[in-house]
Amino acid sequence: MYYPYFRGKQNELITIRENAELLEKSGFVPIVEPVKESLGGLTKALSAVVDAGGEAIVIVNPYHGDHSHNSEEITALCKTEFDGNLNISPGILLSEDVTIEEVKGFCTDFNNKLITLIHAGFTEAKLLAESLDDVSKMRHVFFEENCGRLYRRHFNFNGTKRILLRDGFQKRTNREHPPIEFFSDLHVTYGEEGMHGFGDFLIVGDDYSEGGGPAYAVAIHLTFIDPNKDDEMHIHHFKSIRQDDPKDPAGKFAEALAEMVAELNRPETNILKTSAVNEFLDLHKRGHFPGLGYVKKLSMKHHIETLANYFEED
Repeated sequence: MYYPYFRGKQNELITIRENAELLEKSGFVPIVEPVKESLGGLTKALSAVVDAGGEAIVIVNPYHGDHSHNSEEITALCKTEFDGNLNISPGILLSEDVTIEEVKGFCTDFNNKLITLIHAGFTEAKLLAESLDDVSKMRHVFFEENCGRLYRRHFNFNGTKRILLRDGFQKRTNREHPPIEFFSDLHVTYGEEGMHGFGDFLIVGDDYSEGGGPAYAVAIHLTFIDPNKDDEMHIHHFKSIRQDDPKDPAGKFAEALAEMVAELNRPETNILKTSAVNEFLDLHKRGHFPGLGYVKKLSMKHHIETLANYFEED
């Protein structure tokens, strides 16, 4: 159903680890593209998924980060640490520079597991479909930006799981975010697209960077579902008042948090009172700044909880 796409930075991996039980209960399957050299955090996150009885997809040939030129350690991890667990399965990222021979090699390495092909810029769809004997038995995830309907129809087989991945988060500086904007309707419409599931990049977005620069404005991003707009998902960007220099992130967080609390206090707000929101409220009450990474982690948790609640009530 829902396949959230995580780049394997610390807070993304912690989000998976801390929400492993909710992900399993909701039938959500995280996709992880490991970007950091150390695989300790990835191992902990995947172990939590296994302990919860859930499922995860690990990209064995990441495009971004420390393993982009040599993914042998990731392949080794999947083959040793999680070899006997079918719930941790390999994903092959089909970027524009991947060859069919490389795809065949990965398929041979993991011929005993369900393989997920993640289509993200690869152009030879017809040739790939003809070259792989068991392509109809694989799971397919399509980056919507790179995969039109003509591309996707080459992988439309009876019983084949197909997932459409859409980036709902508009990348810009925090100062440039509007107060509210549309995020996605794919959680409602994925079936009409001929898909068995959908995914997104949570409140992080697809654009990858090793680290952010100084934050002139601090923003808290919270998604919500609007029942008055056919259950579309929108996103609030709660921003600090001060935006002219990178000083005092703690004070600016307090300003953004006050904006969020004001919205939560409105009787007609559509923001779900998730456990992540309750933690934000506790931070406001205590006047505590946990760091911007922690703030992002809470926003990701809220996004997962919001979708889990939507499908639970559906």
